[in-house]
Amino acid sequence: MNILKVNGVDLVYDSFGNENDEAIILIAGLGTQMIRWTVPFCRILAARGFRVIRFDNRDAGCSTHFSHYRALDFDALATALMSGQRPGIPYTLDDMSDDAIGLLDALLIDRAHFVGRSMGGMIAQIAASEYPERVLSLTSIMSSSGNPALPQSAPDVMAMMTKPAPNPFKDEAGFLAHSLSFAKRIAGTGYPFEEDAYRALILEEVQRAYDPGSVGRQIAAIAVSGDRRPRLATIKVPVLVIHGVDDPLFVPACGEDTASAIPGAELMLVNGMGHDLPHQLYKVTADGIERTARRN
Repeated sequence: MNILKVNGVDLVYDSFGNENDEAIILIAGLGTQMIRWTVPFCRILAARGFRVIRFDNRDAGCSTHFSHYRALDFDALATALMSGQRPGIPYTLDDMSDDAIGLLDALLIDRAHFVGRSMGGMIAQIAASEYPERVLSLTSIMSSSGNPALPQSAPDVMAMMTKPAPNPFKDEAGFLAHSLSFAKRIAGTGYPFEEDAYRALILEEVQRAYDPGSVGRQIAAIAVSGDRRPRLATIKVPVLVIHGVDDPLFVPACGEDTASAIPGAELMLVNGMGHDLPHQLYKVTADGIERTARRN
């Protein structure tokens, strides 16, 4: 594994393509690891003349975890936010955005194209607004703007996401059933759900790192991020917003709102796509990322 010390945390990363090519940095979503950006997808982008970098966010995969913090009380977190107080949490999305910029520093990369999915899209949005000199373009996939007026996720999806999963080392079958059920629920209707591939990916993530508290800490970071629309309005680089028409976690209005908040952003709504990136959509997604990058 490649490990670099960034902002006081260890970040694990890998890289594809020629180191002299323009860089694309891929940022993973809530509770997931860099391997969700699959090797075939990374190679597609690298073949188009980019150096592709994927990494484990803090509190995910093989990067530094914050499991020494006590379990978060979500009722207390919600109460604090509703009363206008700043709750004490281990880190924020701004810290995670700083991690991505710090990774570029450590790799001696001046500027890069930022691509983020779900929570990773939020992190990439913040980087593009706070570090305009470091971000060449932005592609925000299946993400949101933080606008509190947007429709919420389907209630059953939220219940499934927040329900504790069985410990995979004590009840692997139960853990897989829980994880696969959620993955199938948020997948789109336009492409077959490939259960065997998902099972292998979920087990690979467990083997890399298992930390049931990390999702809660990352949810807290999202919760305190607030409405990003004022920040989005300052972004001047080329931007593409990709969103699935079938997404039940961040409904299509979330992608539409993100695109409308960024001057000149292109919105690409994908029929049959949910809150996932099936291999059938690798090419069209890579096409969009490349097109946006070449606009710079």
